[in-house]
Amino acid sequence: MSRTLFGTDGIRGVANQYPITPELMIKLGRAIVDCLPVGSEKKIIIGKDPRISGDMIESAIAAGICSANGNVFFAGVIPTPAIAHLTVAGGYDAGIVISASHNPYYDNGVKIFNHQGFKLSDDLEQTIEDKVLDETLLSNNSISNNIGLASHLCDAASEYIRFLKNALPPGCSFAGLKVVMDCSNGAASHIAPQVFIDLGAEVDVIFATPDGRNINDDCGSQHTETLQERVVQQKAHIGLAFDGDADRLIAVDEQGHKVTGDQILAVCAKYFKENGRLKNNIVVSTVMSNVGLHQALKEMNIQHVIADVGDRYVIEKMMEHHAVIGGEDSGHMIFLDHHSSGDGILTAIRLMEVMQNTSRSLSDLVDVMQVYPQVLLNINVREMVDIGSVPEITGIIQKVERQLGDQGRVLVRYSGTQPLCRVMVEGPDTGDTHRFCRDIADVIQEKLGI
Repeated sequence: MSRTLFGTDGIRGVANQYPITPELMIKLGRAIVDCLPVGSEKKIIIGKDPRISGDMIESAIAAGICSANGNVFFAGVIPTPAIAHLTVAGGYDAGIVISASHNPYYDNGVKIFNHQGFKLSDDLEQTIEDKVLDETLLSNNSISNNIGLASHLCDAASEYIRFLKNALPPGCSFAGLKVVMDCSNGAASHIAPQVFIDLGAEVDVIFATPDGRNINDDCGSQHTETLQERVVQQKAHIGLAFDGDADRLIAVDEQGHKVTGDQILAVCAKYFKENGRLKNNIVVSTVMSNVGLHQALKEMNIQHVIADVGDRYVIEKMMEHHAVIGGEDSGHMIFLDHHSSGDGILTAIRLMEVMQNTSRSLSDLVDVMQVYPQVLLNINVREMVDIGSVPEITGIIQKVERQLGDQGRVLVRYSGTQPLCRVMVEGPDTGDTHRFCRDIADVIQEKLGI
């Protein structure tokens, strides 16, 4: 059976519309329990971001879990990476996060972690999906003889804060660093400021008053304009922008310039190598990474391994090659020496650690990498047909690739979480790069667009 529910990062869609409905969430809860090892206690922890539909989805999944004799532990509003950590630290069989990450408030989704704090494999997601779509699952009386319990955790946030603070090496603090922090009106709002205050930084917080509908609304990692202005106004050393569930980070240097995930990777890779912490001399990123990252790593004599888009695919490659640093240009960073998940707050700690221990500004540090002009356009599509089966699309892609030669690249792919076709073009000239990307996008819009 082909995958219709799970994308590159769990299940996602418009809340209260298929598949993000209470009816399907009940089935999902039962299916997750049904996939746990026989004989386990079937303890599952659930966290969520603050969007308004979270309570509805959380209640439905919990009902499904309890009906299958699983026990639910509610962690409340908390970042996605917190659930990855707490699943392991608390000995849970699985962790569930209800979030649509950087999407608007009316979307929502479900991410699932195994007992080791890693996102599920494609095969296990397929097994769960098959069970969810199996109409006999809800009518199976054999799982209704016993009913699980639900309880609320009172120390989930404080445990996660302790975990993050322990990531900073002994003797290092952020005293003297001024930080402007954009919490995207999301799950980091009541956690991230406390972490950096406790670590000694002076913290100016914006967009940290979630109301269920303002999450990611012109703020956070996708919309850094206000943060960039604030950093300059406040004469801060760094700006930090998290997304709604705080598993990604985009930074801003003291001059107000945005610092992407690729640049953060390059800065941290250089520092780790110089300090003997870059295990196996390897960094992992995705096909979406800027060609400038590859060049920077090559100049540093660091091996660069490429993964498919999605932080779980980055982690798979990291584990395969025994790497400790990996990530995506979008801001998902994984530091496997401390955590099993992409974590925006942990990434900020690592980046500020480099600043503090080298006594260098962020704008100076990011000079390690030259960013090639990159243009990304998204086209809403009515169906995700094979790109290679549309001659007009393949023709324009090949034409642009010929014009770029070895001075750039083209990547056309579908989103794993939304009905979008993403067109990315990199090249040495900003004007040409924009024009090439627009040419490809126009053809896709004509052939596949809504």
